[in-house]
Amino acid sequence: MPAGSLRTGRLHCTTMRLIAIALAVLLLLIQYPLWLGKGGWLNVADMRDQVEQTRARTEQLEARNDKLESEVRDLRDGFGAVEERARYELGMIKQNEIFVQVLRKDEQPAVSMTVPPPPPAPKDKKHSPTH
Repeated sequence: MPAGSLRTGRLHCTTMRLIAIALAVLLLLIQYPLWLGKGGWLNVADMRDQVEQTRARTEQLEARNDKLESEVRDLRDGFGAVEERARYELGMIKQNEIFVQVLRKDEQPAVSMTVPPPPPAPKDKKHSPTH
């Protein structure tokens, strides 16, 4: 083999190696934006998670709004909701209604916001003469 062709073979082999390395580096550089760039797969996955979290929170808020809207409608249209709130939250009772509260041994009685009625007037007993 002539010395020139051996040298060209080594040069060709080295050139091919450099080209392969350059192509591998270019391939990695092309992959970088795909995985880590602004619109890359990792960013897209994070955005999807954020969208799901936002959607779940929105559903919770919509359910709360529906409940509040229902309560407002009840308060506007009927007195049942007002009476229920007065009874349970304020401890109020209606006139001529008897309130019974059963307590456990260590429980304190509930405070009622209803003013108790005045005691009944004493009945006059006419004393009939005894014979």
